[in-house]
Amino acid sequence: MAFEESIRKASAQSYEGTRKGDTIEEIKEIQNYIRNAKIVVPNKNGIKVEVINEVLKKFNIPPAEYLHVNTNFADFSRTPAISKAMIAIDQSDADLVIARGRLGIPGSGSFMVFMDSKSRILTAASSPSHVIHKQSLEETVYKETVEALRKVGFECDEEF
Repeated sequence: MAFEESIRKASAQSYEGTRKGDTIEEIKEIQNYIRNAKIVVPNKNGIKVEVINEVLKKFNIPPAEYLHVNTNFADFSRTPAISKAMIAIDQSDADLVIARGRLGIPGSGSFMVFMDSKSRILTAASSPSHVIHKQSLEETVYKETVEALRKVGFECDEEF
């Protein structure tokens, strides 16, 4: 089943009231989409991109490109990480955007989102505020990337 067909089928099931939850076929379609996508990471510096690419490599996913874009004004929105992803969708020809930013209001923690070219969320991960977890940016981005990929069934032999 193709990615778009998988989405249409699930929507029809929801409309008909017959949907019983995610299927392994749907998860496989998300994995295939991620594996075959042109990926970008919007960021004002390359630190997040380097860490994300380190994780993608461990899961045998092609590297993401660094989309040089200042996303500071996304922090004025109610959902900064999602706003950053949508900026990247508008500013690139990517199939997949991996964006990370604040979850919501200041103090709400961080959110990493994997969004397709139609602004649909494929997977995501979140972390508490830095003042709570006290980890480095690199460590937190690494853990969020792993968590997001594992949520859609990606596996890796390496322990994280």
